Amino acid sequence: MDLISNLSIGFGVAFTPINLLYCFIGCLLGTLVGVLPGIGPVATIAMLLPATYALPPVSALIMLAGIYYGAQYGGSTTAILVNLPGESSSVVTVIDGYQMARQGRAGPALAAAGLGSFFAGCVGTLILAAFAAPLTEVAFKFGPAEYFSLMILGLIGAVVLASGSLIKAIGMIVLGLLLGLIGTDVNSGVARFSFDVPELTDGIGFIVIAMGVFGYGEIISNLGKHADEREVFTAKVTGLFPTKEDFKNMIPAVLRGTALGSALGILPGGGALLSAFAAYTIEKKTKLRPGEVAFGKGNIRGVAAPESANNAGSQTSFIPLLTLGIPPNAVMALMVGAMTIHNIQPGPQVMTSNPQLFWGLIASMWLGNAMLVILNLPLIGIWIKLLTVPYRWLFPAIVLFCAIGVYSTNNNTWDIWMVAIFGVIGYMFIKLGAEPAPLLLGFILGPMMEENLRRAMLLSRGDWSVFITRPLSAGLLAAAVLLIVIVALPAVKHKREEAFVEAD
Repeated sequence: MDLISNLSIGFGVAFTPINLLYCFIGCLLGTLVGVLPGIGPVATIAMLLPATYALPPVSALIMLAGIYYGAQYGGSTTAILVNLPGESSSVVTVIDGYQMARQGRAGPALAAAGLGSFFAGCVGTLILAAFAAPLTEVAFKFGPAEYFSLMILGLIGAVVLASGSLIKAIGMIVLGLLLGLIGTDVNSGVARFSFDVPELTDGIGFIVIAMGVFGYGEIISNLGKHADEREVFTAKVTGLFPTKEDFKNMIPAVLRGTALGSALGILPGGGALLSAFAAYTIEKKTKLRPGEVAFGKGNIRGVAAPESANNAGSQTSFIPLLTLGIPPNAVMALMVGAMTIHNIQPGPQVMTSNPQLFWGLIASMWLGNAMLVILNLPLIGIWIKLLTVPYRWLFPAIVLFCAIGVYSTNNNTWDIWMVAIFGVIGYMFIKLGAEPAPLLLGFILGPMMEENLRRAMLLSRGDWSVFITRPLSAGLLAAAVLLIVIVALPAVKHKREEAFVEAD
């Protein structure tokens, strides 16, 4: 009964005209931010933080939250249509979503992403409302050793996920980890691997690598081919909505992705991203139905599952923020900033001292998810129009958007040059047949792994056994070892290679 009375307070707050307006503004901005390659929710929220001074605290947080989960929606649009992950969590959506678009099935792919996101968002919000307090107990049990073990498991999962050669996948992960080491040392504050280049002391930006490897690399590859061979949307787009068969394949994938995203979103350290990768891995391990398209060749489950997972993850990542005051990712750290601007101390006392804000924010997420479906699904036709644009006009526009997006994050031209360099590297990956997704995961998890490893070693006074004496950490490492053993088994290895037969 408490939950119902609390939600009635929340909906009372969320349904006021001003909060509805800011919820809509947040969702619209979030969708645009996701659709435009390079401009992520972190940069947008950072730019809009000063603008929230003048707003009531509840309206400000409702708008910023709308930008965050709206960007998860919008990120899938560019991933599917132009092979550019607008968001880090859309990296895996690219694999099958773009293939569907090239086969003239961009409409069903976008609809699968939108409907999966809506369902997962609603479930994630319900979990946030019902289990916020008890679920934080799980997060309490995670120390540096557990986070390190979880990330090891995530990286091994990424190797399993990668198509093609296992050796290439491991190479990409290692390269990602090495790139993540560039910058300033966490403990000593000394610049490392920066080669006396001042711009490298802050490290390489995620956007720079993502845009270069995925966006520019694909453009260079296409420009190197004759007009008739280019991998662009030559197929006629038929049917804007998924077929009955698509729904049969989609629904179990959406349910699995939602469950996984809801669980992983609570854990600090890129819950939405990890859950998208993990959801895709699980789908690949699930048996293909007769007549179903292989993964990496345009399977609708490869779009529905990660999109559901990242949306569920983005909703449940509010749990540690609202109940513990711990930001699980960069966007939540900015939300802490927004709360402190309005003299609200994030943490367990928010629920008791400011129930209007706590429950109003949760109720606004349901409204926001409904708005996003209303905003996105009717606009599928508009996004499809992008497919009819001749490539000679489309590629300069993509290059320009990427350059503007990358420049706007740090306001320096160095990043634009770096994107160009990573574009050439991305082209080399295409020629070598290496999958770039594991590189990005290694790059994102590398610095976090290092920080947690060093913290665990400091707390245990250099005793390495801390990783196996703590039960949760030992369990996660055991799961990682089990995954390696399973993949190494000859029968599994053969099946995996069969599943990833590359069409030359």
